[in-house]
This record gives sequence, C-alpha cells and structure tokens, in this order.
Amino acid sequence: MGITLAKSAPAAAAGPARATGRTVRVGVTGHMDLGPETVRLVAEALRGHLRGLGADAAGLVGVSCLAPGADRIFARVLLDLGGRLEVILPSAGYRDQTDEDCAPSSFAALLRQADSVRAIEGPTATPHTYVAANDAMLASVDSLVAVWDGHRSAKPGGTAHVVEIARSRRMHVAVIWPPGARREHRGHGSG
Repeated sequence: MGITLAKSAPAAAAGPARATGRTVRVGVTGHMDLGPETVRLVAEALRGHLRGLGADAAGLVGVSCLAPGADRIFARVLLDLGGRLEVILPSAGYRDQTDEDCAPSSFAALLRQADSVRAIEGPTATPHTYVAANDAMLASVDSLVAVWDGHRSAKPGGTAHVVEIARSRRMHVAVIWPPGARREHRGHGSG
C-alpha cells in the first residue's frame, strides 16, 4: 500500500518574514460527529493551540486527511492563521466518498487551498487505507493534535487508535476537548 501523488500545488507564496524561522509540522486526528456549538468551541481551542506552537504563519504546516469534523475544522483554522496545509487522503476516490459538512463546497475548497494533496493507492477508502493515511500523516509531523473526548475505541484508523500509535512513537499529543464539547452520534462510526 503506497502513497501516490494525486495533486501537487506550488508552495504558498512567501508571506511576511519569519520572526522565529522555526517550522512546526503538526498533524490532526479527531471525531467527525461534532455539533455546531462544539465546532465553535473546538475551532477556538485549535486557534489558541496553533498560535501557541512557537511558529509564525509561514512556518506552520498542518497535515490532515480532511475527514469531516475535526480534520476540516483544523484545516480551516490553520489556513485562517496563514499556515500551510498538506493533505493525505485515504484513497484516490475519497472526495467522492466523503460526507460533506456544513457548506457543500468545503471539502473541495480545502483541497484547492492545500499546498499538496496525496492519496493512498486504491479507489475507495477502507479501514486499511485509513490506517495507512494516518500512518503517513504521523510519519510526516513533529506533533499531533487530537480533537478527542478521551474514550477508547478498538476501531482501526479512528481517533483513539491514532492517538495510541502517536504516543507509542513518543510523539507529543495535544488533546483538545473544550468544556462543553459534545459528540452528536450520527451513525457513521466516527472514531
């Protein structure tokens, strides 16, 4: 199971001079089933976390699989802060398979704004390709932010699984679950 290049965009235009000169690469995992109020709370918490990483916008790189929910919230916040987005999709056909959230064009818009988009080989996303995409993401970052309620799950490729793998690699994991955050179980098995 390899990664194929699905799209590669030129690097973002140079922004303001780097104050720190430091590049921080951060990955994301998290729940898909977040209601509107939780989306707002999580976005605020992610904004604070990303600002506190010690990199200016030009040095902030986020890596995401762009799953609905936490991944897309992270991507929007990252881009709003001027960071760069790299996407690793769990299959070449993921854009046709994924649920759209809120705005019908949100997934496509985030893909267009990404510096690079790669896809795990295969026409559709499966538990195996989700694991492979998350593994590729973890291999390319310095730390992980997990929008996670802390509940364990045996689901391969789910949030708890990705957190467990990152911790087993002694990677720094920042768990984001603000007071008042709630999951809305919609039956799509978000991890």
